[in-house]
Formats: sequence, structure tokens, C-alpha cells
Amino acid sequence: MAARAAPAPRTAGLASHRIAEIRLWRTPLTSLVPYEMAAGKRCATVETVVLALTTDSGLVGWGEVCPIPHYLPAYARGVAPGVAELAPVLLGADATGPEALIEACMRFLPGHAYVHSPLDIALWDLLGKIADLPVHALLGGLRAPSLPIYHSITCIDPHEMARIARDARAQGVTQFQAKLGADDDWRADVARLTLVREAVGPGPLVYGDWNCGATSLDAARVGRAVAHLDVMLEQPCRTLDECARVRAATGLPMKLDEGVHDIPSLLVAHGAGCLDAAAIKLSKFGGLSAARQARDLCQRLGVRMCVEDTWGSDIATAAALALGASSDPRLLLNVCDLSGYVTPRLAPDGPTRAGGRIAPPTGPGLGVDPDPAALGEPELILG
Repeated sequence: MAARAAPAPRTAGLASHRIAEIRLWRTPLTSLVPYEMAAGKRCATVETVVLALTTDSGLVGWGEVCPIPHYLPAYARGVAPGVAELAPVLLGADATGPEALIEACMRFLPGHAYVHSPLDIALWDLLGKIADLPVHALLGGLRAPSLPIYHSITCIDPHEMARIARDARAQGVTQFQAKLGADDDWRADVARLTLVREAVGPGPLVYGDWNCGATSLDAARVGRAVAHLDVMLEQPCRTLDECARVRAATGLPMKLDEGVHDIPSLLVAHGAGCLDAAAIKLSKFGGLSAARQARDLCQRLGVRMCVEDTWGSDIATAAALALGASSDPRLLLNVCDLSGYVTPRLAPDGPTRAGGRIAPPTGPGLGVDPDPAALGEPELILG
């Protein structure tokens, strides 16, 4: 009997998709309303970093990261040197395996999650375009066609915060984050939570966020003063131990943000009993790959999630929505339309809120393409 011919390799005839060029831009984003937060944190005008990976087949994958001052160990102007350091790993690499390639980047440049995040997002955008599928299909499949948003309210006069909440409620928003602690006056924070709660009526979710800026004493005083209200607290203190003490002293549910940034910190917080909800922010974890692992752990633990990013415009928003849309709707607390808080919009086809919800893009990859005029000339070109 004649011997059978060996089967052709599975890769035969497939187009090459190797990274041939890296481009990077820095673009200022101005908040429509300056955001005042505890401990001197402020968002007014900050730089976002946009990154493009182009393959030898001509496809372009987009990523974005927007560190804000005093929030996490991240620096917008540190992204370009970090990416340049990673060029030997990236250029010529196969773009069809985002997780394997970003793991190689993390071994080459340990830490620096904010540098890896836009690269990882761009790799997932590329994979979606190669597969002709939206990123949410690659992260678990579309589980909800639209997602609930929250509205973040800057820490100003309590009555003005209540007015902002009332206006957003009239537009269909049902979840409200009230920033606290900017004036270091715990009684004013009690008024903020009380008036915002009254302004939106029973039912909507209201939570007060100190962004690590409170002492456990002051946070406990605020929490005990509003314990009769239907409110939640968010990251009052810097350490998980302090947050757990506030959770125990007030009996109020707690969302953690800055304190949970990887799998070990999520497990510690869960063990401490203060992880009722978690902020899964892409740049905090290092991109979509790591954020998906965090999402999957939270789903296994039964922890509610806010899936978003630190700050940014249309690319960061689209990436977060892809992860949120592929999450269990019963555990997805909310997402954030980051691009709705800033100007300019970087992509004219970017997603926008409607009736208190926002829908993920449906096109291949992230489904958004930045306007070249909004980006200007790139700061960095490699390849």
C-alpha cells in the first residue's frame, strides 16, 4: 500500500501577522468638569498615551493608557521609554497570541503595568481584526448588549453635588459615585452622601469614594453617621487592613479600587472581608489579559465588579466595554464611559452613553479608529 502523504502544517497558507512598526502619541485630555478628590488628587488636564501596533499584513491595533497624578505608580511620560525598551521583544513578534507576547514583555520589563496595558490592548485589537471578531467575542462572548454606567461626581459643595446627581438621574443614570474628602471635613462628607442619596431617590446605587485619602477614624465617623442610608463606601484608606477596619466599624458594603491591582491583592481583600465590589481597571492590572484573569476570579468569588480604566478616551473606553460585555451581568456592577468626561474625543465612532447605559462597539477588534487629526504627529516611531 502506498504511504500516505504527511498532512500540511496548519499554518500553511495563513497570512503573516508580525509586528512591523510601533507608533506612540501623547495627547492632552481636558475634563469637562475638573475632578477634585481627597488628598490633593485632581483631574483637570492630563495626558493620555495612544499606541498603534502595525503588522506586516497592514493591520493596525490601537491601545491607550491615561495615568492620572497621585493615583497609582504610573507616569504618562514614562510610557514611551518603556515601550522603546520593549521594542526588541515586540518587533517581529507574532501578533496572534496577545497573552503569550505580553507575558514575554512582562518578563523583559517587570512591573510597569501602565506600560504593558496599552500594548496588551493593542494586541487584542489586532487579534480581533485578524479573526474578524469583536474583542468581547474573544474574551468570553457577548453576555449583554448594553451595560449600566455610573456617574462620577466631583467633590465640591454638597448641594451642588446633589444637583449634578439629580440631573444625571433625569438622564437615566442609576449609579452614582460621590467623591469625598477634598476639603478634609468629615461632616461635609456626611452631607455629600446624605444629599446625593436624597436627590436620586430610593433604588439607585450611591457610593462615596475617598481614593485612599481618609484616615480609618474619619471614614468610620462618616460611615456610622450615614449607616441608616442605603450607601456603599469606596477605598477610604490606603491599606487593605484600614479598609477592613472601616468595613467592620460601619457595617456598610465596600468597593475597593487602588488596593486591588493583581490576583494576590484580590485574594487578600476577599479574605479580609472588605471586597464587596472591586474596580477592575485595565491599566492598574496591566491590560486586558490580566484584567480578564481578575474578572474571572471575581466571578468565581461572587464579587461585584466595576470594569473600566483609570482615565482616558475612546480606545480605553472601548477596551473596558469589551471586557464588561463578556462578563456575567449578575456580577457586573457597572462600567464607565470615560470618553464622556473629557475633550477631545479621539474617535468619532466611539461609544456614547444613552439612558444610563452604554453599548460596546460591534466591529472587528475594539471597533474604534482614532481620528489622525486628534492625535497629531507621533512622539515615537519604532520599526
